[in-house]
Amino acid sequence: MIDLNALRQVPLFAQLTDKQLYWLCEHGSEVWLLPDEKLVTEGESADYFYVLLEGKLWITKKFGSQEKYLNTYKSGTAFGELPILLHKPYLANAHALKESHLFRLEKDAFWDMLTHFPSITRELLCVMAQRLQIIESMSQQHEKLIALGTLAAGLAHEMNNPAAAGLRAARQLHETFQGLSSFSLKLNQQQMTKAQLAFIGDLPRDATERNKKVLQNPMIQSDLEDEVAAKLDAYGVANGWKLAATFVEAGLDANWLDTVVEKVPTDSLGNVLTWLEKTLTGVDLLSEIEHSTKRISDLVKAIKDYSYMDQAPRQEVDVHEGLESTLTILNHKLKRGVRLTREYDRSLPRICAHGSELNQVWTNLIDNAIDAMSGQGQIWIRTLRENNCVLVEIIDNGPGIPPDIQPRIFEPFFTTKGVGVGTGLGLDICYRIVVGMHHGDISFFSKPGDTRFQVRLPINAIA
Repeated sequence: MIDLNALRQVPLFAQLTDKQLYWLCEHGSEVWLLPDEKLVTEGESADYFYVLLEGKLWITKKFGSQEKYLNTYKSGTAFGELPILLHKPYLANAHALKESHLFRLEKDAFWDMLTHFPSITRELLCVMAQRLQIIESMSQQHEKLIALGTLAAGLAHEMNNPAAAGLRAARQLHETFQGLSSFSLKLNQQQMTKAQLAFIGDLPRDATERNKKVLQNPMIQSDLEDEVAAKLDAYGVANGWKLAATFVEAGLDANWLDTVVEKVPTDSLGNVLTWLEKTLTGVDLLSEIEHSTKRISDLVKAIKDYSYMDQAPRQEVDVHEGLESTLTILNHKLKRGVRLTREYDRSLPRICAHGSELNQVWTNLIDNAIDAMSGQGQIWIRTLRENNCVLVEIIDNGPGIPPDIQPRIFEPFFTTKGVGVGTGLGLDICYRIVVGMHHGDISFFSKPGDTRFQVRLPINAIA
């Protein structure tokens, strides 16, 4: 039989009489654990309520594919009441850190205890409130880390191409300018009239202006390159086939080449044309570097807009700006075969909101829609005014949410995804941000080929 003195040391039982303690001893049992031995497993049926009489327990929970530390239970700690009260399986795992002695009560006896011992009921309610706060804080922090991971993955994908292109262009530009200096020296050593020098000096500008024309299709461009290369060979220019591609891309054809031949000395023609080709190549590479750095700059701006960096937590926001910055972050996933249609009502007013948290909602809903379709399908994003609310709809034509799990879709820790896929927290977080933080509403409708999440945010919210 359990020692009454051991039960009296537990804060939960401190106010019980000897008779009540005898009742616990009659209906309960003892459990002894060795170090590293597992007591309960997350997801298993919650059949027992426990009190740790002596020892120490390590409490963990799975978030996605990772098991995270939640808490350490010391002597006198009671646990297991929440899943029994909610008719849920155990919400976490418990392992013994050292030899541990526990008091165990079956769930039917647990309900009897709550009925007959009001002091225990009051104490358990306080403990539950504290634990729910811990779990909520952990889930929010984990969800923010997941959002940060999504953000980082999107940036890595989106920045990789322009960064690589800019680096490649910079290296080629370095090589081009080294060769350009050499040919510039050769031209300075050759005897030419002022008119010839002036004509040569105007060649890059003339080529740049021609380059503004619409590019030819690949077949026509290939034919033009062959024609220019043949002309260069006829005029005795070495490696003419290397120069032809750059000239044609710049809009320079065989007729232009004839004009150059007329005004440039024959013995200088090869050096002049090679110098021009390297100059044009350098201009193209500079344009590529400019385009790449602008793309990176645009991505950095999107990140600042997404996170509302250096801005007040709550302010007037345009939901379209948040949606667009979110789509920029998720652009690498949209490229895989997802078609996107925007139907925005640009006349919608700005609303007072927590911008970064709302972007977390858009990230979860759009990312879920992409995953639901396995990366192949159609997404519609609509905005409109509904009475005194801004309505945002995110719709996909995926397989839909099974009817049997729809009532649970906003439950904490519930997920429709397999182990290691998704966060399992997104929709619960979305619900708390929209309803709890913004006093709005989030709902959904789902059937095969039509799943739509609707977020309503009040327009006249007080800052």
